[in-house]
Amino acid sequence: MTPEEMLQLRAQRYNATAVHIRKANPELMILRVRPDFPRPVHKPGQYCTLGMFLFEPRYPGCQEEALKDGEEVNLARRAYSISCSILDDDNRLLDIDKTDWLEFYIVLVKEGGKGGKAPALTPRIFLLREGERLAITEKIAGHYTLDPVKPDDTVLFLSTGTGEAPHNYMAWDLLRRGHKGKILSVCCVRLRRDLGYLAIQEELMRRYPSYRYLSLTTREPDTIMNKVYIQELLTSGRAEEILDEKLNPERMHVYLCGNPAMIGVPTKDPQSGELAYPKPLGVVEILESRGFSADHPHKKIKGNIHFEEYW
Repeated sequence: MTPEEMLQLRAQRYNATAVHIRKANPELMILRVRPDFPRPVHKPGQYCTLGMFLFEPRYPGCQEEALKDGEEVNLARRAYSISCSILDDDNRLLDIDKTDWLEFYIVLVKEGGKGGKAPALTPRIFLLREGERLAITEKIAGHYTLDPVKPDDTVLFLSTGTGEAPHNYMAWDLLRRGHKGKILSVCCVRLRRDLGYLAIQEELMRRYPSYRYLSLTTREPDTIMNKVYIQELLTSGRAEEILDEKLNPERMHVYLCGNPAMIGVPTKDPQSGELAYPKPLGVVEILESRGFSADHPHKKIKGNIHFEEYW
């Protein structure tokens, strides 16, 4: 393709601008995107889709990509939960109404994994610079919201990696509206450098007595031989110690986002109708054994375990 053809396609299909980029580490990005259209009304926890053309350059060191003739004019697309930095540049609670962008928390995916296709979008996003253009959908959607939470409920946000994104937006909303119940946000990552919002979380704990943040790392020198995963946080009773209350399905909501192995959504046997939980043990099974019940989004049944799987 000629540079002129690329410019023309960008002008036709790109409808948003990267207005802020912060890299917590070379492979972890907080990206703010300003759409050309009025930001859609939405709820914390929902998602929309970003896209870039396949003719755009890719981040070095990623799995090689083999495009067929003509595919370079296609858009690589992926849905991302909307994130939130919670505090503004002056360390005050962010006033979303005074902004015109959407925030995303994105990790660079270098390999498709187990012989899979080369990742298409994130190697291109990681070469974006502030002021450059990309595509965004006008629709924001998703069932993963705070709708079932009452003002006095205890809320647990449990995530892995960038699964923390929607929880940050939800935490902002709870703090903004003066939520009276306790809030515990937990994020499990490999290394401390993978905690892109850590400084903000620490400030929130200083400011809000009812808010707690716990980071779990699995590959630091001091944790690699003593790993604690989110499942163990629940089975060991440590979560209850931090909250200073029992896990109680009557007044507690649990939000799960990230690795499906952590979440552990069961499947129904088509013959017997019985639920089969995946192995290893996931959070859904742990909590349902204690009287909690998971959402059934397709049946529009709301429980007190809410989940969003990232892959």
